[in-house]
Amino acid sequence: MQTLRFFMDTHDKKNETFPADISPKELEGFYQSYEDACKEEGVISLKIHVGFEEGRAFCLNMAPDVDAVYRVHQKVGLPYDTITEVTTISPADLLRL
Repeated sequence: MQTLRFFMDTHDKKNETFPADISPKELEGFYQSYEDACKEEGVISLKIHVGFEEGRAFCLNMAPDVDAVYRVHQKVGLPYDTITEVTTISPADLLRL
């Protein structure tokens, strides 16, 4: 089984990387095509945090490498500001340190 790592990508309307004036319903439709592209590239979309009013999104994915995340964005025509490999830390993680 391939090891997956966490990646966070960011989108901001100020940088024209967040779809202007997208509604929650429109995002729901777009997300289906995003998930289809994820499946093709071996990426798992875990969470998307969206601030519609601010026009910003933060997406957490698991992927074999950053290139897989790049390809997903390319397939759906979604620009991004950054894609960063991240480590998740929760209170439960800290208790084990």
